[in-house]
Amino acid sequence: MSKEDLALTAHLLRRAGFGATRDELERYTAMGYETATEDILHPEQAPDVDEDLLRRFSSPQGLDRVCAPWVFRMAVSKRTLTEKMALFLHYLFPTASEKSGPFVSDQIEMFRTVCLGDLRTVLTRLSADPAMIMWLDNQENHRTQINENYGRELLELFSMGVGNYTEEDVKSSAHAFTGWSFETPIPGGSTREGGFPTEFIYRADDHDGDRKSFLGETGRFNGEDVIEIIIKQPATARFVSRHLYSFFVADEPVVASWNETPPQDPEAIDTLVTAYFDSNADFRSMLRVLFNSDFFKAARYKRVKSPVELIMGVVKLLDEDLRPFPEQSFRRHAREGLMGQALMNPLTVEGWHTGRDWIDGGTLNERVNYAAEQVGDTSMPGVQGIIRRLCEHGRPLTPDEFVDECLDLAGPVVVDEDTRDGLLRHAETEGDLKFDGKRQQAETESRVARMLQLIVATREYQFN
Repeated sequence: MSKEDLALTAHLLRRAGFGATRDELERYTAMGYETATEDILHPEQAPDVDEDLLRRFSSPQGLDRVCAPWVFRMAVSKRTLTEKMALFLHYLFPTASEKSGPFVSDQIEMFRTVCLGDLRTVLTRLSADPAMIMWLDNQENHRTQINENYGRELLELFSMGVGNYTEEDVKSSAHAFTGWSFETPIPGGSTREGGFPTEFIYRADDHDGDRKSFLGETGRFNGEDVIEIIIKQPATARFVSRHLYSFFVADEPVVASWNETPPQDPEAIDTLVTAYFDSNADFRSMLRVLFNSDFFKAARYKRVKSPVELIMGVVKLLDEDLRPFPEQSFRRHAREGLMGQALMNPLTVEGWHTGRDWIDGGTLNERVNYAAEQVGDTSMPGVQGIIRRLCEHGRPLTPDEFVDECLDLAGPVVVDEDTRDGLLRHAETEGDLKFDGKRQQAETESRVARMLQLIVATREYQFN
């Protein structure tokens, strides 16, 4: 297989999931790009994570108890696109456990079941989701006393974006969702924790059944009707397409600026908008177009890794079997909050500011320290695999070869000339990489670990 084929497949696996072990990367590359893409687009064909493993999280408290199974699932699941799309929906529809409690974990499970379906289903399930209802106060949205929070955010942040609706549309949206509430849960936690469930309930006597005008249409609209009208809007197609582009292709400016700031690649957005309408707003169909497009294939290292992406990429590089001790694994790898991305606890309804906003002095320090600490452990299977592949050359490696081989096996990671020169200067201080004898082997392992630590500390490693 060619280096270009390997690099392109690695790009696909980073974006459609969280990276891959070297063996997984080579297996997907051997399939051919289009076949690999189609396999990834059907994660339901792969076995799911054993629920018994997820129940081993007994000690983490508070938010950690809610997040731990998801972090573990992202690390070990073979259904990588499912987990990546659940994360995408958590970005698009951010809900915080600080207000909605442990029921956010039930929302993530819902995202997992609908994430590759159509937007209509996603928005309908979201509108009936107890965690979202709590988060945006729709249980307080009554026929005789309107609360506009959900009706407004559905338009502003979840489907169309600022500038594509009127205040009258917001009011009509809020009126349409009166009566959409939930049964007050018995204390005890989310159903994912074995607690008592809270369920959506539609209170017909609390619904405003009067005629409403919404986005140019008039009728006795309920919430489903409003969603149906939203789905048909060109603004919705563009808004969703730009979100997909920003998450899977290249960093865009903050969402709040989109009404004034055009997309960096208007033709790419047009392509995704066409896919939206051709597929009736089906996410799997849109992703098929996206992953096979020239603009996606060319967009390598155009996104700053989110904290979750950075951590999961390191986990894949380590190729560690986390299943026997999921709780301990969680404690070692669940550091995304320290890097600025507390899962299930975004600071506001706008979620996180992404791209270069992920990086500041403190978070960069945490990112580099975490990655270097992990890859410095030569007992990890992934590090041992890199050492073994270097040994297979059957001869000493020059510093040039050593640097290039490590960059290839750690990603491949593409670095600029200045970065490579820095890595090379370090390698040259110790000469050729040799593999003779036990003492030499120990020194070789130590040198490989140090080189990997330098690679994950580079500027380029922060990009996806």
